[in-house]
Amino acid sequence: MSAHTQARFAADIYGQRLERAVESMRGAHLDALLITPGPDLEYLIGSKAQSFERLTCLVITSDGATPSVVIPKLELASLAASATEELGLKVLDWVDGVDPYQLVRSTLHAGSRIAVADAMPALHLIPLAESTTGLPASATPVLRASRMIKDEAEVAALRRAGAAIDRVHARMGEFLRPGRTEAEVAADITAAIVEEGHTEAAFVIVGSGPHGADPHHEVSERTIEKGDVVVIDIGGPVEPGYYSDSTRTYVLGKPSKQVADQVAMLEAAQAAAVAAVRPGVTAESIDAAARTPLVEAGLGDAFVHRTGHGIGLSVHEEPYIVAGNDLVLAPGMAFSIEPGIYFRGKWGARIEDIVVVTADGVESMNQRPHGLTEL
Repeated sequence: MSAHTQARFAADIYGQRLERAVESMRGAHLDALLITPGPDLEYLIGSKAQSFERLTCLVITSDGATPSVVIPKLELASLAASATEELGLKVLDWVDGVDPYQLVRSTLHAGSRIAVADAMPALHLIPLAESTTGLPASATPVLRASRMIKDEAEVAALRRAGAAIDRVHARMGEFLRPGRTEAEVAADITAAIVEEGHTEAAFVIVGSGPHGADPHHEVSERTIEKGDVVVIDIGGPVEPGYYSDSTRTYVLGKPSKQVADQVAMLEAAQAAAVAAVRPGVTAESIDAAARTPLVEAGLGDAFVHRTGHGIGLSVHEEPYIVAGNDLVLAPGMAFSIEPGIYFRGKWGARIEDIVVVTADGVESMNQRPHGLTEL
């Protein structure tokens, strides 16, 4: 199986993650982690199991015991592609009529202090919480440092994702033309995202003309017109589940001088923020590097969101590149740098790359031209 199509990493990588989770648990004075399907489960054992009304739960205890997976017998196939067997995890399967929460409790010591995955549904959280001591904690602080620092295999996956979404942006001239609706363009982009190596299109934003002034606009039946500025924000996962996320801004025809000048200022601000990334600086300093030149150019009020978000097995995860976040950046951290300017009812622009902090600076996962692209 090629690296491009592999469903998960080698088992030893997941084994190391489980060991780090136990160490973090001990440091947080917790006795157990209860992880239901979602990004944390995928991170820890490579399982893409889904969450249903029947409980699936990975149980990791701080005493060093072999972790257990409580899972409905009818869902056992969902573990086949994971590292469960190679890691020697205990599989506690159950059938309807059996209490799965009792199976979880059987793996815990009396009075265990537990932390649960943020993605755990209340349907499962409430019965599990009723049998533990105190309110369960969040597993996010326990797994935060491990998930934020991407290893070499994860960075390689992010590179593949970045290259794949760059290939889609390189084809934008095929799709983006006057007379087509945003929805028609989005349908072509969605197909291209899969054609270029993603397992699916996770999101497609085609913000033309005044719709570009809405950062979270998706698509509509608006017909794209000559002269429109169009924001294209797209991404999706490549195996084993790592996401791309890249935004470029296009114009159909020649832009006005004002539009060209303002997007050039945005391009410079985005470049300044990328250049500021290195180990030892804070997340908020990167936000300031993007925001300050826009404020000085009189565009501060047009930049209405944070500069970036972490990325990996989730499109949005820590670290967040935002004012007030004094987190010190370290090698392996991966996040977007995506300043934007928005003029309600008129037009908008955003430029976004995914970057990874290296030992002495930064590596960008995206290589497409950053300025206003004329089509």
